Amino acid sequence: MSHRAMGQTLSEKILARAAGQPVARPGEILTCRVDLALLLDSGGPRRIWPRLKELGTGVWDADRIVLCTDHFTPAVDAESAAILQLTRDFAAGFGIRNFFDMRGIGHVLLAEQGLLQPGMFACGGDSHSSMGGAFGCFMAGFGAIEMTGVVVTGEIWIQVPGTVQVNWSGRFRHGVVAKDIALFLCRELGMENGGRVIEYGGETVRAMSVWERMVLTNMAAELGAETGIVAADEVTLAAICAAGREPATDALQWRGDADAAYLDVRSYVADDLVPQVAAPHSPANSGPVDGCDRVHIDQAYIGACVGAKLTDLHMVAEVLKDRKVAKGTRLLVAPSSSAVMAQAAADGTLATISAAGAYLLPTGCGACAALGAGVLAENEVCISSTNRNFKGRMGANSAEVYLASPYTVAASAVAGRITDPREFLA
Repeated sequence: MSHRAMGQTLSEKILARAAGQPVARPGEILTCRVDLALLLDSGGPRRIWPRLKELGTGVWDADRIVLCTDHFTPAVDAESAAILQLTRDFAAGFGIRNFFDMRGIGHVLLAEQGLLQPGMFACGGDSHSSMGGAFGCFMAGFGAIEMTGVVVTGEIWIQVPGTVQVNWSGRFRHGVVAKDIALFLCRELGMENGGRVIEYGGETVRAMSVWERMVLTNMAAELGAETGIVAADEVTLAAICAAGREPATDALQWRGDADAAYLDVRSYVADDLVPQVAAPHSPANSGPVDGCDRVHIDQAYIGACVGAKLTDLHMVAEVLKDRKVAKGTRLLVAPSSSAVMAQAAADGTLATISAAGAYLLPTGCGACAALGAGVLAENEVCISSTNRNFKGRMGANSAEVYLASPYTVAASAVAGRITDPREFLA
């Protein structure tokens, strides 16, 4: 059978288009044109600019580069302040129009600004760039050296990954959300999925908002996959329109062929899923929440790209309404963007959260990566809506971090111990 006669997965089609050829096959090495590059203050200008100076060159296309300050915001010391100043100088020096300074976490801002379109090939200088795949584009994270090449040439080579299709059918029970799927899959599929793309589908995924789909594609990074992707549909188009942009005319044409070859196809039923919790020190240490029930917590944290969107804050407020955070437990909430902060203030969500005794923190990556307020002390225990619980990531090496959905984190904050959120939901 010729290549032309064989079907392709969605990811293969995107990479073939980016490489300017009719087909792409797993294992093939392609040089692809980049549609959009995301740089962050963490590994962006401070790593890339010195190399540009060595090369005596500038950026390939200032309009295709999105630059955000999020990891070191707000500055907590002179070093982080210097990193932010350098990032601002880079944006001004190279005329980066899509520069978002202290406006929120880059992965969330891409969605809020409507900068992602189905069929795009996009690169980001952070592992959770996979979050962009919720818009039907192929978006993956790369290191600073690779991103330097992207910034200079607008191209990057990539080995075409095979695709694992993960389908979910059925409806969630109340209190079960996309984060529970993500944690379940970390255990089910493991974290060694290099050279693979996880394509999420099925009626459960189609029923999700794009913000919930972003949880699945974000945590494809925890699976060790190259990226995650969800084929675009009317939900995707509505999200782009809500951001004030027009969807691309060919947006709904980007989908896999019916006869495409997948490395594996997995099918699961959402009706059977219960709230999940990942125990220290790996997202793969996940299981039903009752396996961790009664674990005392010192801190509960709602934050990061994956766990502090407006939909996440709504889950938290649903649990906290007319309740209080347990004595001896602190609940910290860092909305994922300034727009989320404003929307949550306008609709009363922040008032509910504050009335329960939670502390509001500035938007940004903050405690998730131990770069801002909310760092854990020795032997403290935290339950968090973030995506990683590696040893020492949120502070002291002896601290223990459990991962869960915003529902479960909020319920645990009220109880002072890890708790099934369904006890708090009507």
